[in-house]
Amino acid sequence: MQSIRLKGDKFVERSKELAPGTILCLVIGMASTFVSDHYGGPVILYALLMGMALNYLSTEGSCVAGIQFCAKTVLRFGIARLGARITVEQLLGLGPMPILIVLIGVPSTILFGAFLGRRLNLSREKSILTGASVGICGASAALAVSAVLPQNKDAERNLIFTVVCVTALSTVAMIAYPLIVSALELSPEAAGVFLGATIHDVAQVVGAGYMMSDEIGDVATFTKLLRVSVLVPVVIIISLITVNWGVDQSTPRTSKSPLPIFLLGFIFVVAFNSLGAIPEVAATSMVELSRWCLVLAMVGLGMKSSFKELAQMGWRPFVLMVGETVFLAILVLVIILTSGF
Repeated sequence: MQSIRLKGDKFVERSKELAPGTILCLVIGMASTFVSDHYGGPVILYALLMGMALNYLSTEGSCVAGIQFCAKTVLRFGIARLGARITVEQLLGLGPMPILIVLIGVPSTILFGAFLGRRLNLSREKSILTGASVGICGASAALAVSAVLPQNKDAERNLIFTVVCVTALSTVAMIAYPLIVSALELSPEAAGVFLGATIHDVAQVVGAGYMMSDEIGDVATFTKLLRVSVLVPVVIIISLITVNWGVDQSTPRTSKSPLPIFLLGFIFVVAFNSLGAIPEVAATSMVELSRWCLVLAMVGLGMKSSFKELAQMGWRPFVLMVGETVFLAILVLVIILTSGF
């Protein structure tokens, strides 16, 4: 009885410690959502930038613990519930060509990122992070992959830069890629596959696809969904590869398991959702909860970084991400044109 009381006291004490920072992140997240809903633009980017404007709150004061909690624990909780958007049946309905393109495009982009990053004298962690972000699903992939990479002194700054850059590039692609599709006179199916297989973030894929036609929008959305599903095996593989990587090449990782709990949760949610074990109302609620968790996480991550730190990263990471984006677009386009799809 006394042990239960002690645990209860610790829980209350911990809750009081986390409350100020968590409530602050929630308020900023609500503000970023309001701006996105009323003026357009990606809510993740607004959350990140608003958080960075309050960077000083993460260094000292009563909000530090809550900010750290949102940036790490809430992030992992949100990623685990992303699986409610995916079912195996949806993926099989795409047909063989989109699956083939995704299976070639995603690993090729990550490997190309590792190759180019090495030529630019960038760390392998940064190269893998940016390659996965460009190759899979933008900011969401960056958040998931970052969670299994070694947490060294540059990890959070690399993640912030990747999210900002991939969001900007995705917005540019949303405008430019429909023009490319129209110029090449691709069929609606081919156009949808190209948009879904190359644009980074889901929102921009939807915007670009339905801006052209409903048919193209449907194909683009499903193709993008297939790329999102690849996040599971990619994160597993990266986790297994990097489990022996040390922090700063000398300090061992703190994680004892190569498969984090949040990733296992993601897999279980996808499995249950595919079996129909999750009611539609519950799945919708889980997707919305996941979105809010990622928004809170981006606010927390933004508060832990600054524009000055990003500027100090130089031009090489930007060149890396532009190179990965161009590589993926050319690769997918070549496959579509040569296959006669």
